Amino acid sequence: MDTQSYKTVSLNAATVKKEWVLIDATDLVLGRLSSRVALVLRGKNKPGFTPHVDCGDNVIIINAEKVALKGNKMTDRVYTRYTGYPGGQRFTTPKEILEKRPTELIRMAVKGMLPKTRLGDKIINNLHIYAGPEHPHQAQNPREIKLNEI
Repeated sequence: MDTQSYKTVSLNAATVKKEWVLIDATDLVLGRLSSRVALVLRGKNKPGFTPHVDCGDNVIIINAEKVALKGNKMTDRVYTRYTGYPGGQRFTTPKEILEKRPTELIRMAVKGMLPKTRLGDKIINNLHIYAGPEHPHQAQNPREIKLNEI
């Protein structure tokens, strides 16, 4: 019996093959989009997934300003942050975030679905979000994927 076929292959930084993926966020639901993007960023869609290695792809999201939230979540959901000073609790809604910085809403949602470790901090840097249909990553030849293909 050949014992080589039963060895588990663990990827490392040298053996990982990272690709570029393009996703159009027009009329996609924020939570479903974010969970699928987090899966691709982490590399869980690949057969050689290794939990402690950044083996995911680079993801480009275009049309971030056209992302959808169902129901009244655009105005009823409230994000809370604290400045660190007395009386410094600040509240914002997704509608306000989309008006000021449309890319930040998707980044917050995806970051919340990644590990809260040093690896998660590295992985979020592989996410590139743009408000409009244009992006400066044409040289990387990203392949466009649909949300249900992941």
